[in-house]
Amino acid sequence: MDEDWVPLRFIGEEIQVQFDQVRFPLKKPIAPNRFIWGQEELSVVTVLSAWRDYGRKGNMARNMQPANLRLAVKRGSWGVGRYYFRVQVQDGRVFDLYYDRAPGDASDRLGHWFLWREMHAAGPDTSEG
Repeated sequence: MDEDWVPLRFIGEEIQVQFDQVRFPLKKPIAPNRFIWGQEELSVVTVLSAWRDYGRKGNMARNMQPANLRLAVKRGSWGVGRYYFRVQVQDGRVFDLYYDRAPGDASDRLGHWFLWREMHAAGPDTSEG
């Protein structure tokens, strides 16, 4: 049975990630094996879920013809979109992290990883109805 998850706290910090094997293309990543948050190195023991969002936001959503925009939302386009991963680390905590494909600038074209939030398993619904 799938667990429902609720955010425990928002973090929103950039992190460094480490992979046992590099996968190509780099802009379509898998979940990392480890990540460094502050002074802590956390090992991923389980990937609970993964999803992606190629949606274009703001001006970027308005700079394409509708037919091209529909295709871009399905396939992605250069520098647009995020890959999300819900992972459990070695001490049992669960985090949502994501890779943002947006380049920082011309010299920083690979995008960045972020620790989005810590999650908590929701308890069973005990309300009667």
